[in-house]
Amino acid sequence: MYRAFIAGLFVLFLAAWPVAQSESSEQALLPIPETGENGLHVQSWFHESFLDLSEDLAEAQAQGKRLVIFWEQRGCPYCKRTHEVNLRIPAMVDYIKKHFVVLQLNLWGDREVTDFDGEVLTEKNLANKYAVLFTPTLQFFPENLEKVGGRPGGEAEVVRIPGYFKPFHFFFLFHYAFESGYEKEPNFQRWLGGIGDDLDEKGIKYDLWADELPKNLPEKYL
Repeated sequence: MYRAFIAGLFVLFLAAWPVAQSESSEQALLPIPETGENGLHVQSWFHESFLDLSEDLAEAQAQGKRLVIFWEQRGCPYCKRTHEVNLRIPAMVDYIKKHFVVLQLNLWGDREVTDFDGEVLTEKNLANKYAVLFTPTLQFFPENLEKVGGRPGGEAEVVRIPGYFKPFHFFFLFHYAFESGYEKEPNFQRWLGGIGDDLDEKGIKYDLWADELPKNLPEKYL
C-alpha cells in the first residue's frame, strides 16, 4: 500500500490536542451540516455516485479534478470534527470543490462498490480490502485511469491520511495531493515545511493549531 501511513504519529498527536474552537475567530463559517440516517454528515457538494470507482475517477479527470474517498462511520468524533470545523471554512470548501470529486464511504456500510480492478464489494468489505482501520481516513488517487492501471484502490492510491488534521494541515494536504507534491517529496511534513517557508517570507502569520486558516493567504493557494 503506497504511503499508507505517512503521517500516522503526527495525526495521533493532533488528535490529542485540545479541541475547543477559538471564540475569537473573525472568519465567517458555513452552517453546521446535518447527519443522515446512516449517522454520517451530509454535505450537498459531495459526489452523487453510482459507486463505480473507475467511473468516478474518469468523471473527476474530465473536470480537471482528482478523486478522494472520505471514509467515515457513525459516532466518529473526529469525523464530526472534520465536518464541524474544517469543512465549515469557506476557503477550505471552495478549494476542495474546485479541485476534487469527494466520495463519502461508510466503514460499516452495505452499499456495493465496484473497485478499480472490477471487484464488487460492500463498503465494509472494501474497507477491509483496503485495510482502512480508522475514521476519518482520506484516500487520494492518481489523476487518470492509466496511472491506476486496473489495480485495486489500496494499491493505486497516492496518499492516505488516517485520522484528523487541523485546518492548516488539512487544507494543504489537498494542495499536496492535487499538485502531486508526493512525486517530489513523499513526506508530507517535509513538503509542508516549504509552504511554511513561503508564508514566512511573505510575512503571513499562521497558527498550526488554530481552528481556522491563516488570513490573507496568497491567491495561488486559494
